Order: sequence, then structure tokens, then C-alpha cells
Amino acid sequence: MLSQRTAEEGWGARTLENLAKDLKAAFPNVSGFSFRNIKYMRQFAQVYSDENRAAAAAQIPWGHNMVILDRVEDNAQKMWYIQQTIENGWSRSMLQLWVDSDLYAREGKAVNNFKHTLPVTQSDLAEEVLNHPLN
Repeated sequence: MLSQRTAEEGWGARTLENLAKDLKAAFPNVSGFSFRNIKYMRQFAQVYSDENRAAAAAQIPWGHNMVILDRVEDNAQKMWYIQQTIENGWSRSMLQLWVDSDLYAREGKAVNNFKHTLPVTQSDLAEEVLNHPLN
């Protein structure tokens, strides 16, 4: 609805600003209806238009979603960071650190000879330890 209304009224109409004011007036004891949050809500709906993506993103805190929406351009990377946050229980500051250090691009890139020098079970374990995001 936000995207449709903005498109119909145009950017100069201050649609989101007016909506934020209207919501604050209608629900004075409820927080979360700032202009900034409404912009994020619209962006969230646009980026995660697929139900599965939206369901995954809904599993992490709102602040984490704002970090991903602000700092990650590619949708596949967004989903990867969401999944890693769910699996590893990253705090917002840890998520920011991994995004800023481009963990997505670096994961699995370490050169090793584990497969050639260790038994298979130990090789797999060594690979997992080496590639774990908290290392």
C-alpha cells in the first residue's frame, strides 16, 4: 500500500511523512511510526515481496533488518546474512561487523589442503571450523 500510494501521489506529495504524522496522531501511545520506520517498512515490503523471504526476515529483530536493508545491495546476499543471523544468533553489532567486512564474499575462500592430508571426517570438521563465521 505504501509503495502504491507513493507512486500515485508522487514523491513531492510527502506521502510517507503525512502517513507517519497520521499514525502518530491516531495511535499516540504506540511507538514505531516514525517517518524513518515507515520508509524501512516500505523498503522491507518491496525487497521481501516473496512470502518465504519475508518469513525469514521476520525471524530476526527489526534493527538487524535495518542494517541489512541499509548495507547489503544484492538480494541473495541479504538472504544469506539473514540465514547466518538466524543460525548463529548474531547481535546487531556482529552483523554490522560481518557485513562491513564482506563475510559473504570471503566465506569458503581460505586455501587449505585438508582434503589431501586428513581423513574425510577430520577434513570435513577442519573445513567447518575454518569457515565458521565466528572465526
